[in-house]
Amino acid sequence: MRTVSTKFLIVIALLQIFFTFSQQQVSGEIIDEDKNALRNVLIFNTTKNIKTYSNISGEFSIEAEENDEVKFIKEGFYRIDKIIKKETFNSQLQIQFVRAETLIQEVKIDHKPSGDLANDSKRLDDSKKIASLKSSLNEYMKSELNEPRPKNEISKTFKGHDFQAGHASVNLLTIFGEVSGLIKKATGPQITTPNYIETQNFLARVKAEVNLTMFENYGMDEEKIDHFLVYAETVNHLSKKYRKNFNAAIILSELQNAFVEYSKLNKLRD
Repeated sequence: MRTVSTKFLIVIALLQIFFTFSQQQVSGEIIDEDKNALRNVLIFNTTKNIKTYSNISGEFSIEAEENDEVKFIKEGFYRIDKIIKKETFNSQLQIQFVRAETLIQEVKIDHKPSGDLANDSKRLDDSKKIASLKSSLNEYMKSELNEPRPKNEISKTFKGHDFQAGHASVNLLTIFGEVSGLIKKATGPQITTPNYIETQNFLARVKAEVNLTMFENYGMDEEKIDHFLVYAETVNHLSKKYRKNFNAAIILSELQNAFVEYSKLNKLRD
């Protein structure tokens, strides 16, 4: 009987020893470059597919065996991979993270820097034309309307012959057009006052999509056309009316109307 009990105790002791070795733990602390403790670091034993996280003091403990691969992962830092060695079980690991660099968008410089910061920085500024347009728009957005608005009709300069002049008969096409306009106005997008960026984007779209070549016949270069567009925007509020419902033909008509007064103010040649 005593012999059976002794054998049983030996078996129990062997099982405990086996269990102890099979459940070995790797522990330690995790810090950053400034020796600050890092919490919520993922510790992942990829060999056993076991994971845990560091606590508020940066401390951790995870089950592992010799030659297991353990990864330490935290967003914003370089990942650390560790192969567990026999001596690892006899000491506390200290894992120090290195913060990953923040990448910024590459900036291409189309000229060779001279080394003079004052001169080189000027090359990165807006062109005089763009700067002038932005300045005019900025002043317009901050000021009140102090110029009389022209009548919202096409100047006789751009009108063709009126074949209906002198006729008293009812023009059904005209009535239909007015009714259609009222319906479109009721169902179209709501007119709202644009901000500075919206106004800039609208004027850029006008230059890209509206045929402005007719204004070049008056000796206007690109810079003068930009100045005229700011004038037309000021007096006719084009971006307010058409940025949500862009119509190149209607916008050109508005520009032609505004140009009549603009050409008088600036004494442009025919």
